[in-house]
Amino acid sequence: MQLIDGKSLAKKVQTTVTTEVEKLKQEKNIVPGLAVILIGDDPASHAYVKMKAKACENVGFYSITHNMPDTISQDEIIETIKMMNNNPRIDGILVQLPLPKHVDTDKILEVIDPKKDVDGFHAYNVGRLVTGLDSFVACTPLGVMKMFEEYDIELRGKDVCVVGASNIVGKPMASLLLNADATVTITHIYTKNLKSHTSKADIIVVGVGVPGLIKEDMVKEGAIVIDIGINRVDDGSLVGDVDFKNVSPKCAYITPVPGGVGPMTIAMLLSNTLKSAKARA
Repeated sequence: MQLIDGKSLAKKVQTTVTTEVEKLKQEKNIVPGLAVILIGDDPASHAYVKMKAKACENVGFYSITHNMPDTISQDEIIETIKMMNNNPRIDGILVQLPLPKHVDTDKILEVIDPKKDVDGFHAYNVGRLVTGLDSFVACTPLGVMKMFEEYDIELRGKDVCVVGASNIVGKPMASLLLNADATVTITHIYTKNLKSHTSKADIIVVGVGVPGLIKEDMVKEGAIVIDIGINRVDDGSLVGDVDFKNVSPKCAYITPVPGGVGPMTIAMLLSNTLKSAKARA
């Protein structure tokens, strides 16, 4: 069993981004810029945005966070996004999810200029991903693909089971895998017999937010398991969607939680923002 070290790979990606940023500054006098919209007081969202801001600072980006109360109107959010769409210093716009209940998330995401949609959630970029065209891709699935590349894991012809069908993780993950010529099964909350799908898979990618969902008897010997889930349990520790202790001995490769996919999400956000800045250059 080999651990897939997302922490080390994320550092490697960030080192590459830092070098590219310096080059962009010297050759084109351009500093990549990322703007974040943060609404409300959710502690997890605030912690995550703080991590993003720190990562931007580390690689030499210009970054700004728009903190808004959860009482803010949808129209005011839209106006702020339009302002950033027109700001030449901003290459990436990120709306921290989830949004308050009175806000239409789809409508908000559609307002973002697709050229600045570094989260890869705009329908324009999703459509380009599905059809195999160059696009901005959701950061977490993109990070998983970077892991496969780094560890020389062949995807062509492999049976892959994606557990979870969210717009943020499951669907873009399935599209990326299909584009890499894998045979993909997508399961979700209404799937009748999850084990019948996971137990046949060469690779399992799971991200649903259910601690220990994937048990030892649901994984075949020699499988590769990518755990995107991150859950805080009663004792305060962080665990994934996989019963790591019992599943890991059966695996050829497995990601730990924490230290697996998580760090790659922010690394890919930086990579996408750099890509946008290069397009501006």
